[in-house]
Amino acid sequence: MELLIEKIKSYVPLSFDDEGIARTLFHKKTLKKGEHLLKAGDICRYVVFIETGLVRYYINNDGVEQTNYFNKENEFVCDYISFLPQTPSYVNIQALEDTTIWVISYVGMQQFYKEVTTGERFGRLAIEQVFVSVISQIGSLYTDSPETRYAKFLSDYADIAQRIPQYYIASYVGIKPQSLSRIRKRIWDKH
Repeated sequence: MELLIEKIKSYVPLSFDDEGIARTLFHKKTLKKGEHLLKAGDICRYVVFIETGLVRYYINNDGVEQTNYFNKENEFVCDYISFLPQTPSYVNIQALEDTTIWVISYVGMQQFYKEVTTGERFGRLAIEQVFVSVISQIGSLYTDSPETRYAKFLSDYADIAQRIPQYYIASYVGIKPQSLSRIRKRIWDKH
């Protein structure tokens, strides 16, 4: 819980009372490796904070899984496209390792916004960060070569790259695992 409180405080100040409200609204859960936090077709009912562990976002496109994002410790996880309007999700969110999370429900989040002095500001700042990240990723898919996208992956996820299976990294970059092997070899040969 302390990591979560510190993360919220990195966005907005929290009074003692505000902290107390946050502590009652977030609940601790665990996910086993391979377990889904969200499956396509279900409604995303929680904003999640990762205390320990790693998750990936992916879609199933005609039987082919396409990974489009990763979240790790000290980050928030949510399919906001489903969560905000409370409509079915088109993405899956899956634990890549045993993961400890803190969850707040949709109703709890509304209560957080209403009762915590800077609650709404926190929500706005958090979603702005997600928005910028998503727009950057979309732009990269249209303008960057696979080698450039892989280099960006290594830069953005340097601290967790070794924890992610290569076939998920290849999927994230938008290529087949064999192509990723060739890119990695070219990069290795340059150094």
